[in-house]
Amino acid sequence: MGVRYSPLEMLDRLVSFQTVSNRSNLDLVDWVKEYLNGFGIESHLDFDETGTKASLFALVGPETSGGAVLSGHTDVVPVEGQRFTSDPWKLTERNGRLFGRGTCDMKGFVAAALAHVPDMLEADLNRPVLLALSRDEEIGCVGAPPMIAKMRQVFPPASAVIVGEPTNMKVVTAHKGGSGLSVQVNGHEVHSSILHKGVSAIMIAARLIEWANERNREGAAGKSKFLSEEFDPPWTTLHVGTIGGGTAQNITAKLCRFGLEFRCVPGDSPKDWHERFSDLIKQVESEMKSVSPDAGIDIEPWYDVPPLAPESDGQAEQLARRITGDNGSHVVSYGTEAGQFQEQGYSTVVCGPGDIAQAHQPDEFVTVEQFQAGCRFVSSVISELSS
Repeated sequence: MGVRYSPLEMLDRLVSFQTVSNRSNLDLVDWVKEYLNGFGIESHLDFDETGTKASLFALVGPETSGGAVLSGHTDVVPVEGQRFTSDPWKLTERNGRLFGRGTCDMKGFVAAALAHVPDMLEADLNRPVLLALSRDEEIGCVGAPPMIAKMRQVFPPASAVIVGEPTNMKVVTAHKGGSGLSVQVNGHEVHSSILHKGVSAIMIAARLIEWANERNREGAAGKSKFLSEEFDPPWTTLHVGTIGGGTAQNITAKLCRFGLEFRCVPGDSPKDWHERFSDLIKQVESEMKSVSPDAGIDIEPWYDVPPLAPESDGQAEQLARRITGDNGSHVVSYGTEAGQFQEQGYSTVVCGPGDIAQAHQPDEFVTVEQFQAGCRFVSSVISELSS
């Protein structure tokens, strides 16, 4: 017989799993699988190539078309280097806020969905609820596409997908697309006193990163040909979040690696940005090779997340608006698996508890009020599918 957890108990349990994206998430996935199995619900797993991470999807209710997918990711960002005032892996309630890594992004929504599984079973569902818990969202939504493809093979088509990223329970119908490149600069080592005879990978990387800064300044100044005032910011942004390289202060760096991401407004193309960056690479490489033929720059695609586009009379939007009463127009600049669901034929919106401003922050939290609103939303989805 399955064990019933309150939403808070479920959130506490999920937060306790340290599912940082550079670690395995199987402890959480195995626990959820066992939890669902206790209610007689079969789970399906989609593993990554290492076998140490997996996405989980399951169907609750009749195996028929027209159901609703509740989608969330299991991974979280690291806590290292951040100052938490309480244990990030233990749910802590203070002053109407629920603190812990992932409470906002996005174990709050996942907890609301899982805690209501007994209610789904007790309801007279005419159409099913589908649970979709993906891996590796935080490193570019790379786990969702293979999971979605398998869902399409295993389950009847759903009429709506709700991606529960934090939107303060507003119905988001569009978001930016994103893509990333891994960049490796290969320099030539010499003593720094004769740096003109070497090629510093770090200093070359700095030039490439400054190019990204220049493009951001152009966007902020309104000089980009692609501007969309709905978004904040209203231009395509370029960002470097990680960098590493070098051997010693008095040696021109042999290697420097960094990640470059593009978050594109509608109408702007990641492919065009990649081509612009490639043109820059060719120019810089020719200068590097004039000093040392073995110097150069390697780039590899890292991730590619399609935008979420507004739908005309989309069933997901209609469902979410009926439940929330929200008839406003909302878009977000962050990316989600929503565009990936939409690409594979699902009507999709983003709607979940919490404020994206709290995501990835030290002392990450979701307010009790928002968490409860997320729970009411899931209850309403069950009611909609029972009518």
